[in-house]
Amino acid sequence: MTDALLPAAPQPLEKESDRYFRKGCNPLAQTGRSKLQNQRAALNQQILKAVRMRTGAENLLKVATNHKVREQVRLELSFVNSDLQMLKEELEGLNISVGVYQSTEEAFTVPLIPLGLKETKDIDFSVVLKDFILEHYSEDSYLYEDEIADLMDLRQACRTPSRDEAGVELLMSYFIQLGFVESRFFPPTRQMGILFTWYDSLTGVPVSQQNLLLEKASILFNIGALYTQIGTRCNRRTQAGLDGAVDAFQRAAGVLHHLKETFTHTPSYDMSPAMLSVLVKMMLAQAQENVFEKICLPGIRNEFFVLVKVAQEAAKVGEVYRQLHTAMSQAPVKENIPYSWASLVCVKAHHYAALAHYFAATLLIDHQLKPGADEDHQEKCLSQLYDHMPEGLTPLATLKSGHQRRQLGKSHLRRAVAHHEESVREASLCKKLRNIEVLQDVLSVAHERSRLKYAQHQDDDDLLNLIDAPDIISKTEQEVEIILPQFSKVTATDFFQKLGPLSVFSANKRWTPPRSIHFTAEEGDLGFTLRGNSPVQVHFLDPHCSAALAGAKEGDYIVSIQDVDCKWLTVSEVMKLLKACGRDGVEMKVVSLLDFTSSMHNKCATYSVGMQKTYSMICLAIDDDDKTDKTKKISKKLSFLSWGTDKNRVKSASTLCLPSVGVARPQVKKKLPSPFSLLNSDSSLY
Repeated sequence: MTDALLPAAPQPLEKESDRYFRKGCNPLAQTGRSKLQNQRAALNQQILKAVRMRTGAENLLKVATNHKVREQVRLELSFVNSDLQMLKEELEGLNISVGVYQSTEEAFTVPLIPLGLKETKDIDFSVVLKDFILEHYSEDSYLYEDEIADLMDLRQACRTPSRDEAGVELLMSYFIQLGFVESRFFPPTRQMGILFTWYDSLTGVPVSQQNLLLEKASILFNIGALYTQIGTRCNRRTQAGLDGAVDAFQRAAGVLHHLKETFTHTPSYDMSPAMLSVLVKMMLAQAQENVFEKICLPGIRNEFFVLVKVAQEAAKVGEVYRQLHTAMSQAPVKENIPYSWASLVCVKAHHYAALAHYFAATLLIDHQLKPGADEDHQEKCLSQLYDHMPEGLTPLATLKSGHQRRQLGKSHLRRAVAHHEESVREASLCKKLRNIEVLQDVLSVAHERSRLKYAQHQDDDDLLNLIDAPDIISKTEQEVEIILPQFSKVTATDFFQKLGPLSVFSANKRWTPPRSIHFTAEEGDLGFTLRGNSPVQVHFLDPHCSAALAGAKEGDYIVSIQDVDCKWLTVSEVMKLLKACGRDGVEMKVVSLLDFTSSMHNKCATYSVGMQKTYSMICLAIDDDDKTDKTKKISKKLSFLSWGTDKNRVKSASTLCLPSVGVARPQVKKKLPSPFSLLNSDSSLY
């Protein structure tokens, strides 16, 4: 990848007023990645064309009866398959390079597999968000130009995050910000006209949708991919570096698992549930490999119990890679997994299985049971090393018999050599792996070590007398597991908090334009009380007071007083503003919620067209009609400071939401419960 070769140092934080955001590591990285995506897209078009030609040729071959035509079709089909294979190899070379993301420290270690970041196109939020602010919130959209610019700058920075915790925090902060943006500007009932385009990280196929979920899912994928790149760049020659690699791959697995469980209908190949399941397995397998390297880092002492532990740890790594290779070989992920990945996974499965048998052979051949040794402990370890002992052998008898130990050890060496030969063969079949020198060196050294040890103890009659070495039970002292993303640890401030509390001022609620209410208090009595908290609502409004005559309604939200924004003020703070108004009166702006039905209680009777009225419906309507007569009496005005003290004035919820069904009623204005008291104050990020 071109961007991997560029500097990855994070830029310093840039502060402007009270807000700041991080910039990407290098803008040239985005340019290089964009060029790669264009090349991928062109190659995919050629591949699709070749696939269509191959399908047509295969169909023609099935129906053709003329011998010459069939020979010509077979010839054309061979050319098409050859071209298709070359195109796929070229695409694979662009998709992934396992060596370029590795640690810059020279180490004799097997390379790890990182994920490349998904690339996207530029998006201009300004026109759509400004129009929505003016239309939906009835506010001057030009007052939010800085906030929209901050959002676009943050998105642009996320295209080139630094490969460290600062880069992860940058992507997480944008993901959280997308939750705010979705609640503010993306109503569930309509499309906003913003086209999000993201490229598949494996195939390069572009996916475009007018859906913010694609943006959120792609950012999550990039968080997981960034963790894999952090893990592969750790210095695996130190204990701290290996601990960091294990943690990074576990966190990558957690993010990808969260993506699979949360976004189940993503149209991109790399984010399909099947592909994400394989990627999660791959991250956990690499974390388990780093656990094995941690155990081997101080050096492997040639002691019986140490070798038992190391053999089982190596068997564990070989087992998880074998399971991963099986998953990679299944449809539908088989067609989209890079060939170099599947090859490297197969190589590692054989390599670590060979190491397990080599260490088992070493503990059997090099360690004869001596007088005074802990026979019970060694017998227990040897019995736990295998699922079952070979026929005719018992753990204690094998430990005491030097001949049986050598024979069983040589059978392990023979299996180790066979696994090493298979790993070398698999690596030689893949062009990408042949070019990774450190991988070739590790495989050849391990193979030569097992071969030489087998040659030292080989007898002429081994082919006839050697028993089959049993499989080694996999066991680990540190079972790796996914670590789910912890978004709560990342602090992100809503860019558009000036619009008001998100629990009230969101895209799924409709409001009246702000109304100016000019009124005066009569002898210190405003004629209404207040309730709620940020924003405050008009409550217990006297229909004959000055505010009501000026146009105020019960349930209105107060958004400003004397041009002071009140959306985030508490009841006590709004009280102080109202009391501070002089004799000239109060200039107050209020808004009303239009979606009353969304805030009603669930207890209601319904009537559909074409359905006969039931007796219970009519009774409910008549009963409700009788109760409305009591609301005609006008209550005495309440004192401004005595709001909410008269409990008898609060109506029962059962009398508020029973609609009339086929019964004529006088048009009487009823007090409806405030919508604010029935709204869910928790805003969802998804």
